[in-house]
Amino acid sequence: MNEVLDADEAAELATAFKVLADPIRLRLLSLIAGAEGGMCTCDLVEPIGRSQPTISHHLSILTDAGLLERTQRGKWAWFKVVPERVTILRDALGVG
Repeated sequence: MNEVLDADEAAELATAFKVLADPIRLRLLSLIAGAEGGMCTCDLVEPIGRSQPTISHHLSILTDAGLLERTQRGKWAWFKVVPERVTILRDALGVG
């Protein structure tokens, strides 16, 4: 990002970074980003070491922030990273 952020852009980025300030959410985003085709909620319980309701809560927060996309496959929810949103965060940090 070569330009100075305006107030609205800064507020939007700050909200997204606040969401990622939680270690569980940061780990979830990392796991899902590394999985080709996304991940099922059921596959996130063991690596995170938290209950399914806790995982679902954090996934909802990430989805509401626009960082994940949720699709339903039968009774399971699947999540994948929204690349454009992650790119905006990465660019704001000057990483990549």
